[in-house]
Amino acid sequence: MSTRELQHKPELLENLKELLTSIGENPNRDGLQKTPYRFLKAFDFLTHGYSKDPDQIINGALFDAPYSEMVIVKDIEIYSLCEHHLLPFFGKCHVGYIPSGKVIGLSKIPRIVDAFARRLQVQERLTSQISSCLMSHLNPHGVGVVIEASHLCMMMRGVEKQNAFAQTSSLKGVFQTQETRSEFFNLLKR
Repeated sequence: MSTRELQHKPELLENLKELLTSIGENPNRDGLQKTPYRFLKAFDFLTHGYSKDPDQIINGALFDAPYSEMVIVKDIEIYSLCEHHLLPFFGKCHVGYIPSGKVIGLSKIPRIVDAFARRLQVQERLTSQISSCLMSHLNPHGVGVVIEASHLCMMMRGVEKQNAFAQTSSLKGVFQTQETRSEFFNLLKR
């Protein structure tokens, strides 16, 4: 959100000042005077995935290739916001696919992951959105997506479990067969 855009939404800044006041803070004290503005700028950045279109990200970066073996991009960092508590969750995403005549530029895969992660999310939907996007745009034999993430809504509040993390997977096409599923998960262990 630009300074100009914020000037047209003064009610948001006032709402944040009211929130600070409601917890017993003084929004006019030195360290907090610009906090509502900084928060809105940060929130805009943390949710910029809403402005990302997978078609524009891919931008024709699909290439004819006779390659039909599994392609995996591992350890893609993800940062997202839990839609239930607006607290961050973060971790790693692993994406694999088996081409069917076309491959995608490798850098496009992390960009697609970010486009969906930088929205208000639940990890389960995020995993599925990534795999569905790749299936529809690549038309591969199959796609596998695994996300492992730590959720601050479980770490800082609620059950307060510091070492718990959630693991989700979305397997489409041939990744649903036992043989391909096993190969994918074995490669992720390395």
